[in-house]
Amino acid sequence: LAFNTKITTLINHKDKPKRSDKTLQAIQRVGQAVNLAVGRFVTVGEAIANENHELKEEMSVACIEARRAGETIAQLTDVANLDHPESDSHITIFTDKTGVVKAARLLLSSVTKVLVLADRIVIKQIITSRNKVLATMEQLEKVSSFQEFVQIFSQFGNEMVEFAHLTGDRQNDLKDEKKKARMAASRAVLEKCTMMLLTASKTCLRHPDCESARINKDGVFHRMRLALEQVIEIVTDSRPNGENEMAPISIYSGIKEFKNKVEGLRENLYFLSKENLSTMLEVILEHTEDFTDSAYTSHEHREHILELSKQAKMELEHLVSVWMQAQNQKTKDLMEDLEVAILKTCQCMNELKREVHSAATSLAADLLKYHTDHMVLKALKITGVEGNLEAVAEYTCKLSEQKEQLVEVCRLLRHVSGTEPLEITCIHAEDTFQVTGPQIISAAETLALHPSSKIAKENLEVFCEAWESQLSDMSMLLREINDVFEGRRGEKRVYLSLPRPGKHNANLKALKPVKLDTEEQAKIAKLGLELHLLTSDVDSETEKWEDQENEIVQHGQGMSSMAYSMYLFTRGEGLLKTTQDLFHQAEVHDDDKPMLLLEAEKLISMCKQLQRTIKISTKFYAVCVFLLRSMSSLLFLM
Repeated sequence: LAFNTKITTLINHKDKPKRSDKTLQAIQRVGQAVNLAVGRFVTVGEAIANENHELKEEMSVACIEARRAGETIAQLTDVANLDHPESDSHITIFTDKTGVVKAARLLLSSVTKVLVLADRIVIKQIITSRNKVLATMEQLEKVSSFQEFVQIFSQFGNEMVEFAHLTGDRQNDLKDEKKKARMAASRAVLEKCTMMLLTASKTCLRHPDCESARINKDGVFHRMRLALEQVIEIVTDSRPNGENEMAPISIYSGIKEFKNKVEGLRENLYFLSKENLSTMLEVILEHTEDFTDSAYTSHEHREHILELSKQAKMELEHLVSVWMQAQNQKTKDLMEDLEVAILKTCQCMNELKREVHSAATSLAADLLKYHTDHMVLKALKITGVEGNLEAVAEYTCKLSEQKEQLVEVCRLLRHVSGTEPLEITCIHAEDTFQVTGPQIISAAETLALHPSSKIAKENLEVFCEAWESQLSDMSMLLREINDVFEGRRGEKRVYLSLPRPGKHNANLKALKPVKLDTEEQAKIAKLGLELHLLTSDVDSETEKWEDQENEIVQHGQGMSSMAYSMYLFTRGEGLLKTTQDLFHQAEVHDDDKPMLLLEAEKLISMCKQLQRTIKISTKFYAVCVFLLRSMSSLLFLM
């Protein structure tokens, strides 16, 4: 963008026979600025070329072209190099504007080549990272010993963090909001499934003959593979087997297109056929059947939607009649009648849009309120620990009913979401409930079969947390849909629980809500994910200790628990709701931060001494050290 602006300035300067010193020097400064910017840009390109030998030659050529073009522009705009006479404090310019134009074109072409090549490298890095994750996942699926699993999962965690960083950067770079939403959905699946994979695999290892445990684990692996594949589809802009991407069809998008066509009749009576307009309305009304046929739509909403659908048909019939007459005879009265028919048709469609929005959002709000106590999940946990298979079967039926309700609501919300990114988010929510429901059921059945199994209990907890998290996400989604409907789209959400770095103090209640920029949110999210994976490592290491009452083990578990709470906090989940809760949990205030770091360094030093004197796992030691540092980094960032 900077290149384009400066180059445009140079090329568009008017050809006057005389120029003042001030004007010439301004042109020279622009030329020099272009050359300096190109130099910095090319330095980065050359560094990329040195790290990627397969594209080194192409990248080097493009960088040489860009550098040469930048130097040419600087020379052509250098006042000292101009052969000119002076007269009356003005300078006659003999600048070769044609040369500047040629150099500018070469510069833009070479810079584009560098960017395209750099993009190819980024895509390759993501694909390579995905392949490493897939290969490690295959190893995790085949392991038969717990010790081997812990070692491989540690590697898997590191690879997932790398993949998360690469895809997170790519997501921020995407300009297409639809692709950005799909990427966000895929990354959310991978993040949540990482913990599921850990507990589901451990449960399977602990109970190798349990069919429900195997089903539970296989479901996680399958979902992660689908999410990984979708990420690659997005970054490479491709579909498997050459399939075309089908855009989700919603009532909102249908009404918007229909109204545009109707209002277009004001400018051109002949740009579409009446059959085309009738077909568009039929498609919209066909989609309203998702509401009228739903068992969860209220009788009142159903009746209103049916009435408005009937009215829309009548308004269109009248519009077509007046429209056909206006095509044959453009009298003033007929054009006025056409305008009235257009307004009435559009008004009817607006009322239909408002009615389906009310039906979907009110149903979603009622369901979320009804399920806020998570009674079914709590009952499954209790009856599972009791080993009551009959009661578990009863509550799994209730969970299945709840799942069907939520899936249906997500489908209805998609119709009224208002934007393509929100439509994609609705589809993601629908898929999540569709998949997580059966996974909770298989985890509950496993616990009921092995009621004394700690890992089976933990596994059920993890899947229940995923369900609760999706319900929380659905509440946010509902607010965003209402914002779009009420015209508040584009407002940046205020994150009440995260103050600006360095702005918090002892009096946390006095803090005002602040808006985090994308970079700040990305840093917190990445640190949070790293903490999440590290807590899994700590838990895996402590489980190998025979003496679970050992003081070292208990301290490690306590630190892991605190870090996991902080991870949930970065996602807006868990028991920590505000920064005050976070610092109360960590017992840290601004004045104590230097002391915290000092104590952390002391603890690291003590761990080294401890490692030399007792048989503590090297892996456990390394994880604890990194965990301490990550927690400190996260505290400072917030």
